[in-house]
Amino acid sequence: MIVIHSARIRRMLGTALPFAIMPALVLLLPVGVQAEYYALVSFLMVVLALLLFLSGFERRELGTRRMILVSVMTALSVIGRLLPLVKPITALTVLSALYLGKEAGFLVGAMSAVLSNFIMGQGPWTPFQMLAWGLIGLFAGICAEPLKRHRALLYGYGILSGAAYSMLLDVWTTVWTYKEFTAEGYKAAMATGLPYAVLYAVSNLLFLMIFTKPIGEKLARIKKKYGL
Repeated sequence: MIVIHSARIRRMLGTALPFAIMPALVLLLPVGVQAEYYALVSFLMVVLALLLFLSGFERRELGTRRMILVSVMTALSVIGRLLPLVKPITALTVLSALYLGKEAGFLVGAMSAVLSNFIMGQGPWTPFQMLAWGLIGLFAGICAEPLKRHRALLYGYGILSGAAYSMLLDVWTTVWTYKEFTAEGYKAAMATGLPYAVLYAVSNLLFLMIFTKPIGEKLARIKKKYGL
């Protein structure tokens, strides 16, 4: 596995990739390009998410061990997305970030979106979903310590994540429907998507309440045992 040894380069990648390069790739492409080349954009998002993950560690063995855990959490998220109505993908992404790091959280969220869409259906929406779930994981990792200490904050983050995911996907809905972003179109998209936003928020809360203790304890033990 490739290891990025320069601390300065790792810091630059850790900031530029999720906050500038990937959002620009997803949000600034013309609608026609998104429609025709969404598979290429999704592939580039995977590459950039992996690069972000690689920027999060220095030692090869730690990166390899963490990748195994990330793969397991991603697989659970993909399987969980097949459930009807409520989906545990956000909860598992958040827990990955809390115990494996913010880069791992981004990777689990992004990879879960693109892999599960091989079953749910690929399309121009895939890069938006990758970015939305990836950022949810990233910010959970940034706020890991208070979220782990205070269960109420964690549950609140899960609820807000449902709203944030829906709001970002409404950007895609607006641009795709009207061929440009307009405030009126965005308000209409949010109004239409409100029931889904509520469902996302409730399912996030439900799965965090169910999974935080058993999965969190297991990840914490593995992290301590292998020095992650």
